[in-house]
Amino acid sequence: MDLLRLSREAWDRQAADGGPWSTPVSTEQIDAARHGRWAIRLTPNKDVPADWYPAVHGLHLLCLAGAGGQQAPILAAAGARVTVLDNSPGQLDADRTVALRDGLEIDLQCGDMADLGRFDDDRFGLIVHPVSNCFVPSLNRVWQECYRVLAPGGRLLAGFLNPAFFLFDEDADRNRGVLKVANRLPYADIDVFEPAEVERRVAAGDAMTFSHSLEAQIGGQLQAGFLLAGMYEDDWSDEATTLNRFMPTGIATLAIKPVAG
Repeated sequence: MDLLRLSREAWDRQAADGGPWSTPVSTEQIDAARHGRWAIRLTPNKDVPADWYPAVHGLHLLCLAGAGGQQAPILAAAGARVTVLDNSPGQLDADRTVALRDGLEIDLQCGDMADLGRFDDDRFGLIVHPVSNCFVPSLNRVWQECYRVLAPGGRLLAGFLNPAFFLFDEDADRNRGVLKVANRLPYADIDVFEPAEVERRVAAGDAMTFSHSLEAQIGGQLQAGFLLAGMYEDDWSDEATTLNRFMPTGIATLAIKPVAG
C-alpha cells in the first residue's frame, strides 16, 4: 500500500475543502508579524511559548510537514529564511498563495517528512513540525533526520497526538457520544480497514493514521540525541469528539540539539 500517495491525496482533498489546517493566515496577520507581533501553533489551540523560539530574523528554518498557509508565512514575515517540506501539493499551494499575495519568499518543496536527504547536515537553526507524524508508520527516521539537518544549538518544535486518542472507537464517540475502548496500541488504520474503505476515506480527506507511543515520540527524540527543554499539552478543536471533554489530546515539545564540547 502506497502510504505516501494515500496521505497526499487525503491532504490535497482537505486543502481543496479549506480544512482547519489548510486555511491561510490573513494579510493583517502577516503585517503584524512584519512588526514583531506574531505567534504560531503546533497543536490546535495553544500558541507556542515565545521563549521557545531563537531569534528568527535571518534564521534558516524548516517547516516540516507543516504546509497549509499558516506557520511558514508568519515565520517568513517575521524575517526567517523559510523552507517548507510537505507531501501535499495542495497544502503547499496554500503557502504559495499567501507568499504571492503578501510578497514573501518561501522555498516550497514536496517530499516525505522521513526523508530529508536533499538537505545538508547542520543546515537549519529551527525546525517547526506541527501535528503530522501520526501519518507515518515509524518515527525513528523522522527524529534522526531532524537531528542531522539541525545545526548544533538548533531547536525542534514538534506537535503530536497523545496515543490515548487512538484507544477509542471513533464512530461510537462521534455518532453516539460513547467512549468505547476498542483499539489495541499501537494502532494503524491500515490494519483495521479493508482496502476499499481506505480508498473511500482518503477520497473524503481522511488520511491514514498511526498511533505512536510516548516512548517513540519523546524517547525517540532523546535517542536521536536531542535534549528535551519544554513540553505542554493542548485540547483538540473538534467539539464533536467526546474525548475532548475529558483529556487534552495534543502534546508539544521543545528539543535542542546540543553543542559539542
